[in-house]
Amino acid sequence: MKEILNFFKKLFIKKSGEKVNQKLNIKEQTDDLNITEEHGIDEIPEVHYCCICGAPETDVNLVIRSNNNQYICEKCADLIHFQIDEINKYTKVTEETEKATKEMLENTQITNKKKFAKTLVPSPHEIKEFLDKYVIGQDEAKIKLAVAVYNHYKRINQDEDDTDIEKASILLLGATGSGKTLLAKTIAKLMDVPITIVDSTCFTQAGYVGEDVESILSRLYQAADGDIERAEHGIVFIDEIDKIAKQGDSPSITKDVSGEGVQQALLKILEGSVVRFAPNGGRKHPEKEMIEIDTKNILFICSGAFVGIEKRIEKRLNMRAIGFNADNTHNVKKDDIIEYLTADDVRAFGMIPELVGRLPIITYVKNLTKEELRRVLTEPKNSIIKQYTKLFKMDNVKLEFEDAALDYIVEKAIGTKTGARGLRSIIEEIMTQYMYDIPSTRKRKLIITKEYVENVYSAKQNYKFA
Repeated sequence: MKEILNFFKKLFIKKSGEKVNQKLNIKEQTDDLNITEEHGIDEIPEVHYCCICGAPETDVNLVIRSNNNQYICEKCADLIHFQIDEINKYTKVTEETEKATKEMLENTQITNKKKFAKTLVPSPHEIKEFLDKYVIGQDEAKIKLAVAVYNHYKRINQDEDDTDIEKASILLLGATGSGKTLLAKTIAKLMDVPITIVDSTCFTQAGYVGEDVESILSRLYQAADGDIERAEHGIVFIDEIDKIAKQGDSPSITKDVSGEGVQQALLKILEGSVVRFAPNGGRKHPEKEMIEIDTKNILFICSGAFVGIEKRIEKRLNMRAIGFNADNTHNVKKDDIIEYLTADDVRAFGMIPELVGRLPIITYVKNLTKEELRRVLTEPKNSIIKQYTKLFKMDNVKLEFEDAALDYIVEKAIGTKTGARGLRSIIEEIMTQYMYDIPSTRKRKLIITKEYVENVYSAKQNYKFA
């Protein structure tokens, strides 16, 4: 509509200018001929023109007159009326189309939610069976996570009545390389929901140098490819949560903006509320585009190693006997102390009570044993050996490992105390030279022996500078 009116406005100005020029030409001609009333000749009558097409009133019927003595002929008036009708029809059709599209999308979202509730929420047994295909051991953690995930997505589709099921986020403890991150990734793969993995150490309290906790949601939004509905049903994995623990109970002259301050900032997101964030990340700014997301249906999994928490458990259990005839009534193995973990131990470690209260499901993963590390190499669907076998297969090379070589790799990985991550780093060192040479050769089979692994590993360990 604006474009057509601007067109007519430009045309009006153009024709008005032509009309003025015509008047000036007539005046010049009469001046040259000295035609005046003194010669007995009447003044030439003024001729009106259409301000749009420029036609004189002698040729057309002028039907519209403005306050500033501008005229529009009948033909141009009909044309304007026709164009306005066409614009109104187009606008009406566009509005109806947008309305129908919006209703269709809403119905599709409702249908998808119902479908998700009925068919995409597997039972706890099915969830654990799926986790077993990718993660070795950790049965206790798998069972708790399976039940938590099952209840979480059932809660999303709960019927509206007087009983409202509250959300329950998860706290997962365990040493590095024990499978915490892999468990979360596998759950997201099973549920077909977006997941974002963030490190809590990069966040600070609002107003200080560092990232705001709201940037967690922008990363989830990006993982969902900008689909806010999928993001609101996704998973957020916050790693290294133990690194933002309070630095003791003693008062400090400086504010703990990266510790307790971050814990306080996380409360609102974990609780479930509508949060505004910048879709491209970064700090909040009045001029930035902001998006709202409801976190009540987002599953939060907080994870951390919590190094030294076993000592707090020992202290609480009073496991150290004192006196000549003292008897230690708690016959607990050192590796099993973590089984007695409670929320009180987490609070004593330095997590504020409000945050612990929003993480009611507390579970743990144990350090992998030698047998479990050996299984990690070959049994999971995405095991390290299967990954390298596939890489070499793409070069038409068959890769094999001797059992003795795998056992040697496991022994060295235990010494690194980094769990399954130690396996990956050792195999990477072993395979680098072969992955460099094999594509340029005609070899079609490669067997990794224990002797070769020992030579490569020993060369790395015994290297000395001249």
